[in-house]
Amino acid sequence: MNTEILELGEDKSLLLVDDDEAFLRRLAKAMERRGFDVEMAGSVAAGRAVATARPPAYAVVDLRLEDGNGLDVVETLRSRRPESRIVVLTGYGAIATAVAAVKIGATDYLAKPADATDVTNALLSRQDALPPPPENPMSADRVRWEHIQRVYELCDRNVSETARRLSMHRRTLQRILAKRSPR
Repeated sequence: MNTEILELGEDKSLLLVDDDEAFLRRLAKAMERRGFDVEMAGSVAAGRAVATARPPAYAVVDLRLEDGNGLDVVETLRSRRPESRIVVLTGYGAIATAVAAVKIGATDYLAKPADATDVTNALLSRQDALPPPPENPMSADRVRWEHIQRVYELCDRNVSETARRLSMHRRTLQRILAKRSPR
């Protein structure tokens, strides 16, 4: 497996876009320790404003934000600075959204919880090289739980509709939703 990592270039500007303020601050501190000049945004609007005014060399953009879709920030950044390296980060990993992110111009796509090392490896990996596998990938139970939660949210938290779409008995779904998320 080719895991060659590029050096951090002369332009160390990094835009982080996420509406989870605690996660955003933790990731910003960790990325600053790795040599990046970090700018944070908590919404699509703020991310697009930064991408337009000061397009960074690197960006990490959450897919689902309170005011819209993070892919709008990716499009803006790609149009303003085509060579920027962009990682799309999300708690709802799905093949369709990964394909959409890469088609729009994302360099890589990571599922939360991704740590600063995973993000750095994705940002600095060569275009034709695969980044190293994550140290702590989500368990199969966690992936299943995340998928169920996503469908539940998309169905406006309607248990019966979610159960129908997942081809699952409603009572089984209720038991799953009542439990804590697996690790």
